Amino acid sequence: MKNIFAVLQKIGRSFMLPIAILPMAGILLGIGGAFTSPVLIETYNLTFLRSGTPLNYILILLFNAGNFVFANLPLLFAVGIAIGMADKSKEAAALSAVVGFLLFHTVIGVILNFQGYTPENTTVEALISSGLSSGEAAGTAALYARELGIFTLQTGVFGGIICGLLSAFITNKFANQTLPDYLAFFSGNRFVAVLTMIFFIPLGAIFPFVWPSIFKGIVHGGELFAATGYIGTFFYGATMRMLNVFGLHHAIYPLFWYTELGGVLEVSGHMIAGGQRIFFAQLADPTVTHFSSAATRTMQGGYLPMMFGLPAAALAMYQVADNENKQKVKGILLSAALTSFLTGITEPIEFTFLFVAPLLYVIHAILEGLSYMLLYMLDVAVGVTFSRGLIDFTFFGLLQGMSKTSYQWILILGPIYSVVYYFLFRFLIIKFNFITPGRAGGEAKLYRRADYNEREKSKSNIDEDKIIDSIVEALGGVDNIENIDACITRLRVTVKDSDKVASDDVWNSLNSKKVLRLGKGIQAVYGTKAEVYKNKIIQKYNIK
Repeated sequence: MKNIFAVLQKIGRSFMLPIAILPMAGILLGIGGAFTSPVLIETYNLTFLRSGTPLNYILILLFNAGNFVFANLPLLFAVGIAIGMADKSKEAAALSAVVGFLLFHTVIGVILNFQGYTPENTTVEALISSGLSSGEAAGTAALYARELGIFTLQTGVFGGIICGLLSAFITNKFANQTLPDYLAFFSGNRFVAVLTMIFFIPLGAIFPFVWPSIFKGIVHGGELFAATGYIGTFFYGATMRMLNVFGLHHAIYPLFWYTELGGVLEVSGHMIAGGQRIFFAQLADPTVTHFSSAATRTMQGGYLPMMFGLPAAALAMYQVADNENKQKVKGILLSAALTSFLTGITEPIEFTFLFVAPLLYVIHAILEGLSYMLLYMLDVAVGVTFSRGLIDFTFFGLLQGMSKTSYQWILILGPIYSVVYYFLFRFLIIKFNFITPGRAGGEAKLYRRADYNEREKSKSNIDEDKIIDSIVEALGGVDNIENIDACITRLRVTVKDSDKVASDDVWNSLNSKKVLRLGKGIQAVYGTKAEVYKNKIIQKYNIK
């Protein structure tokens, strides 16, 4: 179990690298799509945005820049996974992933040609002409695609993940390989490049024989998930929130956002797989009258708890705090509430009650599951990049209009969610005397930002070099660090010996909001400083 956790943590960390570019790409796509919409321009008489104007040219440029990223997600995942899973020589892993990805699809294309499959005879029309029914033809045609202009199988993000994992394996296994003197030039990282050719040619050669069955299985899995309807959507939302405790949701939701598990839909004549990919493909299609709520069902449910519920929970925690402590916790809770509302980043507020009142977190997960279900039932279709805060809601809800997104239901249900969260949290905290920030004295210090105000006053005087030295020491020393990375709010580390990792009290003194540990996987919650600390540690200690 512990080893599985460590592997899933590493995979989730690897997913975050390619995903990190999507928010900016999504915003460019959202702005470009919204302000070049003929309906918007004509409705509000925005003549300065009409076709042929300088601003229109700029917006079209932004639109295509964002669209380019989503069109090449498989390659981005191949490189991101390779870098994230490689324990050393990450630059060699990245190059291996690019070369391997191109070689993989080139070989597949050659084998398909040997089998008699071409772009011309695998279209829906050609397959119908060959005697297949329209449904069979559509299903068969979905198996084929083009990657960077190469005719190949529709492996999508799964293909990118497979290429990235293989590149990381080659790098980890052979990057330090020493060859005999007469082959010494090919030692080390150069040997990775050589083996990339050797490993990826057979991989591509066998794929046309095994992938069609796997592809059908994945599509069937997506159909089963779709068949679960509203109940399945509820359990998906609640489960993702519970997995968030361990940071394992990063290893799960991308499969629904970017692969056939999240559904398959024809957009602009192309079969698009994955909820988020479908949404942004529809965003790029001016003929779409309403975005698919079936595609956004695995994304948008967080808007109600993140924008409305958790800020109300923060208000409840403030009001039930001891009178003498209210001023101390006011800044903590207000900052956490604003972070959740604006950006959808919830860990600062969730970690104020997660470990002192697990029941509150379970209820929070149930309410989030209900949010996923309700918005799907109401045919809401508001997209998401990385969060579900006001920023995403503005770009992918408000700017796209009610007719395409039905975003009005989020504004209608939002205040209701605020009331429910407020009274539930207030009642339960008082009923069970939960030690939330500012209640029952010092015990709350273990689970909130300990001595937050005092730390804030002295933060400017803290030498960050000393902090990262202390973090490394708390991890058992640099020799105990096997791998180090970060997501949006957590420093994610795989250590060689977990017994050498310092106690929670030590991490608390290092400004960590919480440290999670299972086996060799260590997660220290540092908010937005996690990425900064990771980079400084890697640079100072020359961790590869």
